[in-house]
Amino acid sequence: MSTDRLDKLEEFYEEDPDDRFTRFALAREHLKAGNTDQALAFFEELVETDPDYVGTYYHLGKLYEQLDRPDDALATYEQGIEVAREQGEQKALSELQDAKLKAEGIGFD
Repeated sequence: MSTDRLDKLEEFYEEDPDDRFTRFALAREHLKAGNTDQALAFFEELVETDPDYVGTYYHLGKLYEQLDRPDDALATYEQGIEVAREQGEQKALSELQDAKLKAEGIGFD
């Protein structure tokens, strides 16, 4: 992870803390850096404050899996699947369904 990139994203966040793309990017950068708590906080905040931002659900679900929180992962995938269906986001829907199946132990690798 680039410290410069994280610093720049932090600046953007300070300027506009409601920008969902900035919060999503911060979550991803913190995750890359191994800052799991910060990544989790940003992803969970995004799901709460901007539940229509479908890209969040896959990454939050995967993070829950890494944290050995399978029930939270499955619930997140299910919520994301619902949002993706409502928005007609077929690619996201497919990815979330696949992640859910794998998390349930029924997916194909």
